[in-house]
Formats: sequence, C-alpha cells, structure tokens
Amino acid sequence: MSANTAAMMATLQRQRDAFTAARPEPMSVRKDRLKRVIAMMKETGEEFARAISRDFGHRSHEQSLMTDIMPSVTAAKYCLKHMDAWAKTERRKPNFPLGLFGAKAELRYEPKGVVGVVSPWNFPVGLTIGPVAQAFAAGNRVMIKPSEFTEDTSEMMKEVFARYFAEEELAVFTGGPDVGQAFCGLPFDHLLFTGATAVGKHVLRAAADNLVPVTLELGGKSPTILGRSANIERAGERIAMGKMLNAGQICLAPDYMIVPQELEERAIGAVSNAVSAMYPTLLNNEDYTSVVNARHRDRIQGLIDDAKAKGAEAIEINPGNEDFSASNGHKMPLTILRNVDDDMKVMQDEIFGPVLPIKTYKAIDEAIDYINAHDRPLGLYYFGEDARERERVLTRTISGGVTVNDVVMHVSIDDLPFGGVGPSGMGSYHGPEGFKTFSHARSVYTQPKFDLAKLAGLKPPYGDTTRKTLARELG
Repeated sequence: MSANTAAMMATLQRQRDAFTAARPEPMSVRKDRLKRVIAMMKETGEEFARAISRDFGHRSHEQSLMTDIMPSVTAAKYCLKHMDAWAKTERRKPNFPLGLFGAKAELRYEPKGVVGVVSPWNFPVGLTIGPVAQAFAAGNRVMIKPSEFTEDTSEMMKEVFARYFAEEELAVFTGGPDVGQAFCGLPFDHLLFTGATAVGKHVLRAAADNLVPVTLELGGKSPTILGRSANIERAGERIAMGKMLNAGQICLAPDYMIVPQELEERAIGAVSNAVSAMYPTLLNNEDYTSVVNARHRDRIQGLIDDAKAKGAEAIEINPGNEDFSASNGHKMPLTILRNVDDDMKVMQDEIFGPVLPIKTYKAIDEAIDYINAHDRPLGLYYFGEDARERERVLTRTISGGVTVNDVVMHVSIDDLPFGGVGPSGMGSYHGPEGFKTFSHARSVYTQPKFDLAKLAGLKPPYGDTTRKTLARELG
C-alpha cells in the first residue's frame, strides 16, 4: 500500500468512525454543514474564480461566478429548504390482511456513511460542491479527489475546505492519476464520479472490488435538432451561447446539430451571427474562456484536421479576423463543420470544445433514427413549435435529460435530477433524487402480537386455512 493510499484509507476510517459514533446525528448538524458550505462559497468565491482562470490560462471571471460559485450556493440553499421533507419516514402499506391486525411498514432514508466524490476540471468547484451539498443533506461525510488539470483550484480546495470543515467531515486529496486510481479503489459507502466515459469504466472496475455503489456522471454526443417550425435566429443564438460557454468544455454542450436540409445555410448563419454579437473579438476578450491546456487544444484541432481531410467543409467563426496562430495561449474560435459523416473522429468522440458539426435531414424520422443508432446521450435538445413533432422526438429517443427550445438549461433546475443513461452515465443527483442517491432506503416492518402466520395458514402443519390462503392469492 502506497503512502497516499494509506493516508486516504486512514481518513476514510476516521470519517466512518466519527459517522458511527455520531448516530443518530440530528438534522441541525447536517444543516450547519450546509450553512458552512454557503458561507465558504460566498467568502471565497472570488478567489476561487481567479484560481480557475489561472488554471485555464484565462477563464471569464463572471462566468466562473455564474457556473461554479452561484450554483454551489443555490444547491446548498435548495437542500436546506427541502431536506426535512426528504428525510421524513414514509408510511407503506402491509399486505392484506396484515394491516388489519396492526402490522406496520415504513421506509426510512438513512445516511450511507462516507461518500467519495471525484470531480472534473471543466467546472471544478460547481461539480464538487453540488454533490457535496447533497451528500451532507443526506447525513454523510465526504472525501474529495479533484482534478489534477486544474491544479491551483484543487490545491485551494484543500486549503480552504480545511478552514471550514474538520477532516472527519470533509477531506480533499490532490494528486495525479495514481492518486485518483487509489481513491476509486477505497471502500466507500458510495462513490460519485464526474468525467469522461472511458475513465468512468475504470472507476466502475475499481469500485467493484469493494462492491461500492457508484454514480457515474459522464458525457456523450448531445444532439441538437432544429425542427422546421423552429425560430431559426433565436435557436442559433441559444445554441451559440451554449456552445461558446466555457469554450464548449461542457459535458452537456450541444455536440452536433441536425437541421432540415433546406435550412442548413440559414442555421449556420444564425449561429455565426450570434457568436459575432456575443464575442466581437476572442483573443483578448475577457468574456471568452480558453481551452484548458495545450494537450486539449491539440486534440480539438486534430478533430478538425481529421474531418477536413475526410471531406468536411470547415467554417471558422472569427469575428475579429484575429491571428490565433500568433497567440501563445490556448483560445480557439468556433469551427462549424459541414458534410460530416461517421468515419470522422469528430462524429465518434465527444468534442468538448468549440467545434460544431452540422448534419441535415429531409424527414424528422431520419434525425431520430440517427440518434437512436448511436450511444444514448447525456442531453438532447429540440427546437420547434410543432408539439406533435416535439413529442415524436421525445418519445422515440432516449437521453439523460432534455431541454426544449434551448440547450444545457435543464441542468440548472435544482428540482430536476441530473444524470445520463447507458454510456452517458449511471444514476443521478440533484433534486430529491440526489438526496435518495446518497441515502440508504431502509425498510422497517413491525409485526403485531398476533400469530399472523398461524391465522393465515403459513405455519405448519398446513391445512384448510393454508389452502384457502393459496386459493385466494393465486386465484
């Protein structure tokens, strides 16, 4: 066992011992933890936003406050408001006639113990605090492994979180893939991982050795369908906003568009015009975020180059006609790709950057069939006012979540669960479902004093009463 693994294991044991000793822990203690989360984010949010920008090379300060700090506060406030109702014991009905004799059945939502959280680099604070808040609301202790790609932010988490929480409540472990691998192999009571699908498979294997229940928040190629009834200009603006936010480094970013064949030019123009209006320049624009590092930039450029080599037309949206090759940073303009096909890597891999492929269809069922022929996506977006067509898209496809007439926005609704399906994820959090994810639904049955087994003929020696019971239940 390495020193890192030993240290993490020791912390896990201390958290589990503290958890066990504190049971039953009052709701007031859980609420105090959430209040400290809120105070921590309010008091250090600006500093975290600056750390994130350093890690990205540049990231919009206002964007970080909107996408990392504000959602952290609202998630904790949401849990504070609803956790009493979530935690209430539920009455359930005993089978007839047990209830007539005084039998009782109930369901209690109880904390699991110690929850492990592996958080990603694209929204390093928001996608850490969100699950932490719900794990706290459910009564758990938490251990965190943040991403090594946002090193300053991760180190700041380690230092700041320790000011607000004892190690027995919340602990942070930083380091590279070796630390992450060891972390995922710990015997947690629950493990939540947010990141790439390929890595998620390794996380699931590591957790399996200890039979740890796992929630996987992965990614996928989220399609955006424009119906013929869509307001194309408004759709283009909303798609551009969702694609350019965080330079497309969002698991829910619109990965590709499917548009009616005769509306392709107009749709491309609408997206292009919207980008130009929001970002007249890019390189020195404080509002536009950089690609996180050179490796990721080169990967995205490789997707563009591969598509062009295989026949795609690349349209670079560069409103200020800036020379990106002369920059020593990692900012990239939006590239729209036409004439794409599945032989191109850009249509095989999640893009996670400012590249937007366009496919066309003649009939809506072509778009539906294309989506159904591929992995189930994390998000699906439909633009249009045709209610019948919208329902056809929704009822004939499967995705983690859906936003209608916009993109990404369903993740911002605190009361809706967030999660994928199949290769885009396993399980969910946010909403009441998040509380249940980090809780154990414990069944409790109370037997009355009557000898119900004898009265129902369930106790040997079997006889007429037994046969009557069987006839009634099987008849």
